[in-house]
Amino acid sequence: MKDYRSVADAVAAEIRAGRLRTGERLPTQREFARQYGIANSTATRVYRELARRGFTEGHVGRGTFVRDASGAAAPAPALSEPADSRVDLELNYPVVPEQAELLAAGLGKLLRPGRLEPVLRPVGAVGTPAARDAAADLLARGGWRPDPARILFAGSGRQAISAVVAAVTRPGARLGVEELTYPVLKAIATRLGVTLVPLAMDEAGLIPEAVEEAHRAGPLHAVYVQPVLHNPLSLTMPADRLDRLADVLLTCGIHAIEDAVWAFLRDDLPPLASRAPERTVLVDSLSKRLSPGLSLGFAVAPAAASGGVAAALRSGGWTPMGFPLEAMAQWQTDGVVETLVRAKQRQAVERQEIAQRHLGDFVTRSAPGSYYRWWELPRPWRADTFVAAAARHGIAVTPAAAFSVGRHRGSHAIRLGLASPAEETLSRALATLADLARSAPDDLAQG
Repeated sequence: MKDYRSVADAVAAEIRAGRLRTGERLPTQREFARQYGIANSTATRVYRELARRGFTEGHVGRGTFVRDASGAAAPAPALSEPADSRVDLELNYPVVPEQAELLAAGLGKLLRPGRLEPVLRPVGAVGTPAARDAAADLLARGGWRPDPARILFAGSGRQAISAVVAAVTRPGARLGVEELTYPVLKAIATRLGVTLVPLAMDEAGLIPEAVEEAHRAGPLHAVYVQPVLHNPLSLTMPADRLDRLADVLLTCGIHAIEDAVWAFLRDDLPPLASRAPERTVLVDSLSKRLSPGLSLGFAVAPAAASGGVAAALRSGGWTPMGFPLEAMAQWQTDGVVETLVRAKQRQAVERQEIAQRHLGDFVTRSAPGSYYRWWELPRPWRADTFVAAAARHGIAVTPAAAFSVGRHRGSHAIRLGLASPAEETLSRALATLADLARSAPDDLAQG
């Protein structure tokens, strides 16, 4: 069965290539389903997806027409739900062979009657003293350990981000972001009525002077930044850049939302929060460290922002469940978190070596300890046409547009998530993509 997103990718590629022109009427959904050999319900989902991305618009009684694609949105925040493709290089959740056995041992301790009853009780955003102490140890890195009293909990990392954005901005506010940023943040900002302001980057990450310039143009309420292993570029900001950014935050009087979800892969580096603790809200997550099905978010908030973040967590229904909170504390105490973090740090290096073997002849960007790779595709490939072609080979990848804010460059780039597939599957998929990149899009269409 064809995935509606891969079909939508193919139609979007036709629109961008000019083979479907602005104003052209698409066939009825029934006829479209017949042409593509898909169910009528799938055709309906394709048309909704194309409209959501901005490629088409429907008119009652007239049909569906191609819009001007120059400002069309990217494909859906990739990372929002699993792809149905056979090989998923879109979602990026690291799994190591030993993790299930290690996690099971800690869970067994929680299933005893004396432990289970309190674990099943409701908890609030502040959690419990034991959970806050365990979380402080889990989040500690580079000689920095957060004050347990400043830690709040969410149901997931995304919920933590949503709550913090809601707390430090307001509808209509301007939130500065790196010009390539986490796709889900774009959706969060849209839902909250927040305007994202793209900020320039260089080889060292976010440029602090870009923050100052944007703030002068129209006050920023906050800045969202990924200082360690930036997604998707894998950049890590050096110490002097972090120092300069901390100075800018203090001078401009704005907060930073520090996304540290991937920073566990470089836990020797202290965060921005250690340099500007009263101006930084650090957000993190459990699922990348441990397992994709283990959802728990963290927010380390200064006193001035803590009440607002806690209120947003409560009003949004984003407070955690008791079971994952206590499981996290147990796994941290038992040393399971440390063991899995070290295993995933080694695995990330190994995955990058595999990627280098297959993609070494191409222009790519990453870091040895990162789980993703940015690929500047060779011309004449465009990201959307390559994504559609990869989908036809059963491989899901993420186009640059999913990460872009404004009109950032990158129409010829994609991001590869290296974490999810088994090692042999990853190697075969990368080999397939390398062969595909060496072919021409027109050759593929004729074949």
